[in-house]
Amino acid sequence: MESILLNGIRYDSENLDKIFCSGEFPDSFREAIYEFLQNWYDDTDFILANTSGSTGTPKSIHLSKQSMVNSARMTNRYFGLTPESVGLLCLPATYIAGKMMLVRAMEGKFNLLAVEPSANPFKTLHTAIDFAAITPYQLFHSAESLQQFPVRKIIVGGGPVTTKLEKLAENIPAELYETYGMTETCSHIALRRFNGEEKSDYFTILDGVAIRLDERGCLAIRAPHLLPDEIQTNDIVELKGDTSFRWLGRADSTINSGGIKIHPELVERKLEGIIPTPFFIASLSDEVLENKVVLVIESEAYSTEQEEDLKARLENVLSKYEMPKQLFYVPNFSYSESNKVLRKESLEKAINQIFTD
Repeated sequence: MESILLNGIRYDSENLDKIFCSGEFPDSFREAIYEFLQNWYDDTDFILANTSGSTGTPKSIHLSKQSMVNSARMTNRYFGLTPESVGLLCLPATYIAGKMMLVRAMEGKFNLLAVEPSANPFKTLHTAIDFAAITPYQLFHSAESLQQFPVRKIIVGGGPVTTKLEKLAENIPAELYETYGMTETCSHIALRRFNGEEKSDYFTILDGVAIRLDERGCLAIRAPHLLPDEIQTNDIVELKGDTSFRWLGRADSTINSGGIKIHPELVERKLEGIIPTPFFIASLSDEVLENKVVLVIESEAYSTEQEEDLKARLENVLSKYEMPKQLFYVPNFSYSESNKVLRKESLEKAINQIFTD
């Protein structure tokens, strides 16, 4: 009978109710684990998962249980996880990242420590961890703990790994990997080491995955063990051989300004550390340039002196084509349920702010 070793206790379809200690009120993170395992052990051949909504309307999709098993095996093999390993679940099992940690533990037959998701899940741990999955937010808040606490390998997903995070990662002994993937692929299909001697700007695909570029320069993925059809992304990448790629930005966010193609994500990376609050690069229609680059900052409006100082800093790191032609301010961005900035809605807020001020 299929089972899972959670916090040193083995559970299967017969004793799932014991996940909740007798008399203990079911907290949300354990309840999510319980509900997922109930679904996993039922007669259906799929799991219902939700996309993040960061690049469109969030939607529910059916993921094949067999595809999830195949993905888990691929990750376990890559990281050398065995029944003697110890994993850490510190993400909600309501999202694909948390669900896949449970499947990896079942497939790898290793002990999975499940703790309540928090900004620093390593703070109160006393057991060495072989493998964990966390978000960039958690990495930022756990950096100090991870310099001392024994963790072998960590994957970081759910958002981009910024230059600031890479700098923080320099003093962390654990192997840190940025993930590339989507809900539809069950998890990551490529990894990028971003600390240590093997640090790289390029993602490397995992076994069973093949990639190519379409006519737009966007990544297409073939992974028959995960999905029967090729996945066409809107991610513009630079290929390095047949197995590696560097992410440049999204085709649907590329700005054509005066005949020059500008990738907002690359511009934003240059601006990290210059602007203290959340921000993003966008565009607006322009009679001369077709589209002009604009900078949107989550803040009250800067004073004239602050804005002039900012512009001087921008000129030091950006080309003349990348320089924003207009600055917008909005006190609060719009965010998705998974805490990603909704750029279109936030830009609309910023523009409306001008007319209401």
